[in-house]
Amino acid sequence: MHVKKDDKVIVLTGKDKGKTGTVVKAFPKINKVIVSGVNILKTHQKPRRGGEKGQIIDKTMPIHASNVRKTGK
Repeated sequence: MHVKKDDKVIVLTGKDKGKTGTVVKAFPKINKVIVSGVNILKTHQKPRRGGEKGQIIDKTMPIHASNVRKTGK
């Protein structure tokens, strides 16, 4: 895999094309990476206890390593 943790990358394809960020975590076996601020998914969480409210949580999802490229430095 050509990218690793803490590399600065730019997204080449997809809905976040052109965005930059740093690699937070790399998954070499499945060839995917998690980039900060890219590919954010909103998940709805049900309330756990009585009286508690449900929440909408932003979750960063992995993208394929072939869709990112290292930036200059």
